[in-house]
Amino acid sequence: MTSITRRAAVTAIGATALARPGLARAQTSSGPIQVGLLSDVGGPYRDVGGPGSKVAAELAVEDMGGSVLGRPVQVLQIDDQNKADLASAQARKWIDDGVAVLADGAGSSAGLAIQQITRERKRIFLMTTPTSTTFIGKQCSPYGFQFACNSYALAKGVGGELSRVGGDTWFFITVDYEMGISLQANTEEFIKAAGGRVLGSAKAPLGTTDFSAMLLQAKASGAKVIGLANAGADLQNCIKQAHEFGIVQGGQRLATLLMMISDVLALGQDTCEGLVLTNSFYWAQTPETEAWTARYVAKMGKPPTEYNAASYAAIYHWLKAVKAANTLDADEVAAKMRGMPVEDFYNKGVTIQANGCVPHAMYLWEVKRAAPGNKKWDVYKRLSTIPSPEAYPPPALFGCPLVRS
Repeated sequence: MTSITRRAAVTAIGATALARPGLARAQTSSGPIQVGLLSDVGGPYRDVGGPGSKVAAELAVEDMGGSVLGRPVQVLQIDDQNKADLASAQARKWIDDGVAVLADGAGSSAGLAIQQITRERKRIFLMTTPTSTTFIGKQCSPYGFQFACNSYALAKGVGGELSRVGGDTWFFITVDYEMGISLQANTEEFIKAAGGRVLGSAKAPLGTTDFSAMLLQAKASGAKVIGLANAGADLQNCIKQAHEFGIVQGGQRLATLLMMISDVLALGQDTCEGLVLTNSFYWAQTPETEAWTARYVAKMGKPPTEYNAASYAAIYHWLKAVKAANTLDADEVAAKMRGMPVEDFYNKGVTIQANGCVPHAMYLWEVKRAAPGNKKWDVYKRLSTIPSPEAYPPPALFGCPLVRS
């Protein structure tokens, strides 16, 4: 299953299968253990997670020998179109059908809907795309694990660092939903803590194609840094139009708060040169990341994003916890997940926090100038490293009831 139509979603909403039998099937069936990814398969975040996250999840299954508890593991993926109603309907249907674990989530609004369903139905949810700190705050769940680097970590890596080195006035262009709003709010805190100021902001609906008015407003503000709190196709359109307006050539700097390597490759390295970003993974970091990337590229034909890497990390860690717990019971597996360090080809000794946050090491990058001697897809220059868990919020900061004060 790779896509969902509106009609199928309506059918799913009307389904009347009982929850407990579905859970029983997940626990006792001798058939495949199913991993269900609710993703943006064809929309603006396709290249953030999308089909690549299914490939990454399948590599995790492969590295576990293809099975756990004596049963084969199967990865499913469906397009939730970043819509909360479709995501919640499919989450319910999959749980009723006995799917053992849900993952990805796509946009934050869809992810929050899935988080609510999985909390109610006691099913583990591995967030590998949503970045909002809401998931690890008041709406945290004992069954929810945020393997995506969250908006606080992204903000600290870019906002704090650029403000300290002279980028002390900012204007934001922000996608108008939970992810963008959270990302901007967190970044503002680090800007102000470093002595900087926010001169203004403009909000754009998801899927905006014309950013000209907002870019002209940002240019007129005189801000030294224009922070782009968006992603995917929205971000690409914004950067392309900023280049056409000569924003960077005019002396202002673009700070991309949620940029993928796929964005750089789509736009061209020359267009993106000098842009600053932060993330938890880059394919050319180490021999291990390069080796894993070669396997991924053999299937996808392009390099992975940090969210694809997070999909691998999440599924691999969950499978190891299932094996260690010798059960699919969500409470027991969740306890094992928190008790075991996250260890894989790019995470070393990362401890999952009580609120479900997975605090990766974070890296600050600059898109470097294209040069003939560079490796294919080698587009970033590392500026600094923030080790785990320093980039991430204190577990109690956003009011997660699972965290003891």
